[in-house]
Amino acid sequence: MSAYPPAFDEPTPLGETDTLFLRQAIAWACTARARGNHPFGAVVAGADGMLLAQAYCTTTESGDPTGHAEMNALRQLSRHLTREARAHATLYTSAEPCAMCAAAIFWSGIGRVVFGIDSQRLRSFHSNRHAQRDLDLSCRDVLATATHPVECLGPALLEESSAPHTGFWSA
Repeated sequence: MSAYPPAFDEPTPLGETDTLFLRQAIAWACTARARGNHPFGAVVAGADGMLLAQAYCTTTESGDPTGHAEMNALRQLSRHLTREARAHATLYTSAEPCAMCAAAIFWSGIGRVVFGIDSQRLRSFHSNRHAQRDLDLSCRDVLATATHPVECLGPALLEESSAPHTGFWSA
């Protein structure tokens, strides 16, 4: 029996490679939290399984509201990766990308996204904090409007991807 109400999406089973990279993104979320930022992390892997970028949320320490983990990882890619290579890359993120990050994923040409905790479950951690409200729009809805296909898998590894948020938003 799931610990979440039935209205939530069921967890997506992942293969070994996806699990490995998603766990790396979750580790970056823990790094972000330890540095005083919101607990989000992201990594990008190429079609060949090579790690291409890794980042964490820097919004608090930088003061930049666009310093989300996904945005920071995508900025790293734009310097050295062709659009064709990005189309075959996967962005792994500890939490479902927000609407801003989903749009950036589209514009970057990334072809696949795998995320941990979904936005609906994430809201249960910070729903009572006015400053942490976000657009109630799933990245899947944003990416479904893309003119090129963007595969989107998640939620996945729910217990692990929820852990960096436990106690953070109530502090």
